[in-house]
Amino acid sequence: MRCPFCNYAESKVIDSRPTDEGERIRRRRECLSCSKRFTTYEVIETVPLIVVKKDKTREPFDRNKLFNGIMRACEKRPVSLDTIDRILDEIEAKLQNSLDREVTSNLIGEYTMEALKNVDAVAYVRFASVYREFKDINTFMDELQKLLTSK
Repeated sequence: MRCPFCNYAESKVIDSRPTDEGERIRRRRECLSCSKRFTTYEVIETVPLIVVKKDKTREPFDRNKLFNGIMRACEKRPVSLDTIDRILDEIEAKLQNSLDREVTSNLIGEYTMEALKNVDAVAYVRFASVYREFKDINTFMDELQKLLTSK
């Protein structure tokens, strides 16, 4: 970190503490050349994710939209809100950790189905029926067969 007074390239951290409910870190520094003190703030950089939908339109990733879809699939099922939050956190972390800033809605759907399959089979089938747009009972039965053979 360059000193704002003498432009020297090195400084030492004297004090660090979180601010804004842990969203930023305040660091008190001292220049190793002129010994003057200054404050810096460290912020986590978040790059917005863009979702490429099936019709090729693009929109920002919306955690609430995914939450609502999972909630509908888990309606009247023994799946806690903590479990749903954990699923959302895992999916969002996978998306943020990928090198791509644009992700397809298909990828998000696959991640969601993978997570729901491990939590509740009925919620998985409900989500899959909407996500995969089952046209008839045969495609529904094929998905059930896949679920049964994987268990």
